[in-house]
Amino acid sequence: MDFKRLLVTAALPYANGPVHIGHLAGCYLPADIYVRYQRARKRDILFICGSDEHGVPITIRAMKEGVTPQQVVDKYHAQIRDSFAQMGISFDIFARTSSPVHHLTSSEMFRKLYDQGIFEEKETEQYFDEKAGVFLADRYITGTCPVCSNPAAYGDQCEKCGSALSPEQLIDPRSTLSDAVPVKRKTRHWYFPLQNYEEFLKKWILEDHKEWKNNVYGQCKSWLDNGLMPRAMTRDSNWGVKVPLEGTEGKVLYVWFEAPIGYISATKELTPDWAKYWCSEDTKLVHFIGKDNIVFHCIIFPAILKAHGGFVLPDNVPANEFLNIEGEKVSTSRNWAVWVHEYVQDFAGCEDVLRYVLCANAPETKDNDFTWKDFQDRNNSELVSIFGNFVNRTFVLMHKLCGGKVPQLHSDVLDESDRTMLQEFDSTRKKIEDSIEQYRFRDALFEVMDLARKGNRYMQEKEPWIVTRTLAEKPENQKLIDNCLHVCLQLCANLAIMSNPFLPNTSRKMISMMKVVEKMLDWENAGKEKLLSPGYTLREPQLLFRKIEDTEVQQQVEKLKNRSATASTPTASPVLVPAKAYVPEYKPEIQFDDFAKIDLRVGTIISAEKVEKADKLLKLLVNMGSEERTIVSGIAMHFKPDEITGKQVVVVANLAPRKMRGIESNGMILLAEDSAGKLHFVSPESLIDPGSGVN
Repeated sequence: MDFKRLLVTAALPYANGPVHIGHLAGCYLPADIYVRYQRARKRDILFICGSDEHGVPITIRAMKEGVTPQQVVDKYHAQIRDSFAQMGISFDIFARTSSPVHHLTSSEMFRKLYDQGIFEEKETEQYFDEKAGVFLADRYITGTCPVCSNPAAYGDQCEKCGSALSPEQLIDPRSTLSDAVPVKRKTRHWYFPLQNYEEFLKKWILEDHKEWKNNVYGQCKSWLDNGLMPRAMTRDSNWGVKVPLEGTEGKVLYVWFEAPIGYISATKELTPDWAKYWCSEDTKLVHFIGKDNIVFHCIIFPAILKAHGGFVLPDNVPANEFLNIEGEKVSTSRNWAVWVHEYVQDFAGCEDVLRYVLCANAPETKDNDFTWKDFQDRNNSELVSIFGNFVNRTFVLMHKLCGGKVPQLHSDVLDESDRTMLQEFDSTRKKIEDSIEQYRFRDALFEVMDLARKGNRYMQEKEPWIVTRTLAEKPENQKLIDNCLHVCLQLCANLAIMSNPFLPNTSRKMISMMKVVEKMLDWENAGKEKLLSPGYTLREPQLLFRKIEDTEVQQQVEKLKNRSATASTPTASPVLVPAKAYVPEYKPEIQFDDFAKIDLRVGTIISAEKVEKADKLLKLLVNMGSEERTIVSGIAMHFKPDEITGKQVVVVANLAPRKMRGIESNGMILLAEDSAGKLHFVSPESLIDPGSGVN
């Protein structure tokens, strides 16, 4: 290892809609697995991401919804951030390109390149939608591809044949905003001379990075072989980072100039030591992206950084292919997608199941297909029947046959199968390390599951439940039982460590059952044969995974098909309409008797404090009149502790206690969420006695 620190980025998602499982499988889950593994190895690492909040898609969504662009990004930034958190994507920061730090950082970089004389100023004719009244970005012009005759090619690329295009090359171009035929109008912009960095890029990529994935290397080679052209770094718009030059009103920085700079500005927000990660040659920079972002991260952004000077360039850009859904390409316009926020609602507690399925079926080398049947099969046949079954059987038999304690390992009766199983621990560790370091996460996950599979076979071969019947005649056979369960328990401990990058919630359940601290999950412990001490009492087992029923997957398939069938794709109005009233999505109807069971009371927040190592949680002490209660609430991203002290809130007073981060929460406070995702307290109009009922 010739680097001192790691800087990992995941592609900035557009804040114009929620994230779906294709996004997760494409770059965020692989990045998280890689980062969790490197953290377990105690490496100096930062994991950077944030929402991309500029560009034409944002303004189009605002037009469509009848709101302002700021309202759009506020709403979807919060939703995307929460979806990632619920799926265990462990960013060190999830920033925003609408932040002042980002605007300043982007402007400074543009200004330096301008002052260095890098840009070429040109007056050109660009396509203009007279009906919508806007200049059209390349992506908002469609037509027939001149290479393969695909009738739905975009103005920058044909997704069918992969050819890089310009709007002028399209046959019969039309605006995607109004379906009007665009016309040419003169406009002035600043171009980055990409062709001047062609030789540098050829050596850096084609000679120095032959180890990059085939899809990345191949796409870069295709672009370089075809020759690079100047690319505009500014756009005509009022939404985005303003061009920092005089006389440029109505012009902003091209989103693909400033969006990757969001990685830098987010790091600035995270730490004052940001330059240590971005400007030191001993930093290893890794960009995790989807294949549609390869050119921007491998050619355009590196060329800009090279021109600027002083920044590290990516060591690797592991890009995944696309994930289809039930045999069809994901389409947000047709609502043909599995949305992460909906999955979390429908399968609460099964976040690791989705992580497992998406990794096991990851589109690492080709487009793959997600089906709900495969989701069910992998859960029931692999997570439940292999992994979960092995851990559960081990703990059940340990409590039944060994008094609930880790048994001794008796060397005098240790046989070849025992030794072979113990040796598998370190062998598996090495295979996982090699696969993760080479960005082969699917292979690494297979090794984790295969170790559990081998554990099941080993236990079946030893049959300790049969051996126990011989103890009356041969009490010395207890040693055989002890050895089997000792090996199985050490295997469980290794599974907790090795599965942690992939299944973090499951891993923590396992160490809770083992009554060991989180430090045991450090990678230095992986492969060891002695992790749990003989004589140590372990907790009763809890099921790690539940079975997914046929009715559940049928409902998901029907929901997908019904929603897609009723989805409409109206043309966005070019004129901003007044903001529409917020239309809530109501939950299923209940009876009065159901509601009558809920005891709502007014409480007064006495104190509030952040919960350690939990960005979203606040620990509240609430005066309920006759008592004071501790309530843990996930509102830390919305309110500061000192802002809410003294506020009166409505509390669900008869909710069963629940432990969160080791704190017992006795109740739930009610809040309202507006269309932008902002939370508001539900409080009485004037102060009333704590404990008063709400009817």
